[in-house]
Amino acid sequence: MTLNDSFSVGTTPKNLAVKLTSKGEHYVQQGHPWVFSESIIKINSDAKTGDLAIIFGKKTNKMIGIGLYDATSPIRIKMIYNASHPVSIDHQFFYQNIKKAYQKRLPLLKTNTNSYRLLFGENDQFPSLIADVYASVLVVKLYSEIWMPYLQPILESLIAVSNSKTVVLRLSRSLQNSKTHKFSDGQVLYGTLDNEVVQFVEHGVQFSANVIKGHKTGYFLDHRENRRQVGLLSKGITVLDVFSYAGGFSVHALANGAREVTSVDISTQALEIAIQNGKLNAYTGTHKTIAGDAFQIVEQLISEGKTFDVVVIDPPSFAKQQSEVALAKKKYAQLAQLGIQLTVKNGVLVLASCSSRVTATAFYDINAQVLQQFGRPFKIIQKTQHDSDHPIGFPEGAYLKCGYYRFLK
Repeated sequence: MTLNDSFSVGTTPKNLAVKLTSKGEHYVQQGHPWVFSESIIKINSDAKTGDLAIIFGKKTNKMIGIGLYDATSPIRIKMIYNASHPVSIDHQFFYQNIKKAYQKRLPLLKTNTNSYRLLFGENDQFPSLIADVYASVLVVKLYSEIWMPYLQPILESLIAVSNSKTVVLRLSRSLQNSKTHKFSDGQVLYGTLDNEVVQFVEHGVQFSANVIKGHKTGYFLDHRENRRQVGLLSKGITVLDVFSYAGGFSVHALANGAREVTSVDISTQALEIAIQNGKLNAYTGTHKTIAGDAFQIVEQLISEGKTFDVVVIDPPSFAKQQSEVALAKKKYAQLAQLGIQLTVKNGVLVLASCSSRVTATAFYDINAQVLQQFGRPFKIIQKTQHDSDHPIGFPEGAYLKCGYYRFLK
């Protein structure tokens, strides 16, 4: 196996001896992956990003876990090992953890699906690192420089486990602007990439992802099961997909025999991708697209008296920081109210949220309150979260929630 570029990243990481506050120590022992700077009471003065932080218990003075030190983040230590028995952080360590993550995905890969999230950051003990597979192309996205000293053995292990033929590296904005490494966003590190748009299969439905320029790694895999569920509801009916992006829900609906699908998104480029994704599949229905502000478009559709059998409203995150939570809740309430007016008698309204700071309980409570206030009898079909390749390893790892509401009149 030959990686395409040099992985010389400077100094070899060193071991740091770390002690924490009682609260910080408790979190580590409970398996939480984050140690904030205020929880550290003792650490080497020359600690650098990527160093191994060996955390010792205050009373026992024995190791309780190992993390990677991040000098630029308030989450100063990102845990990769929450246990007390000794372990070497080497090629074999990463390989075994990646193999363990892959085995969790095997039930999904027994379906007609060849796209999946192999590593889901902290939830798979790889904080600030995502690895998605699209057919034979592996896309690794880094959100922190902590991984630079370990990138080569991790990539080699990912290739071996996933049997990928090509590896693309994506970098967060801060890493794109960093001068401490030689990598670039969208760089092909292994194999060749004939086309930056990669075709893949999701429960028998054909899709594509731009692995070089697309959001995140090129596509959003977390909603896969919800897209399949919407597809199952869609035969012979009309569907509205609000905040459609590349048409995930829309394409599943079309492929499953929807009579008419309307995709709404602010990005004309995303809607063009949605159209092209639809055309990868055989369908007989009509696919309409509307570009513009979703709130304004939905209100316009209501004023025109338009209604749909299934309405899916899946907005981007409204609360990227705690100060935005109150406004986010108001927006979710507004969208629920608009969705009610767009859904026919006996129709289904699907409401989703990917704002991690808005809890599932709060989101479902907002939906229930709005639905009850509107006075249309309904029943809850189901409540879902991430698909199986997005396992939840700690409370903050659970960001996605989705409710299905069927109206009785």
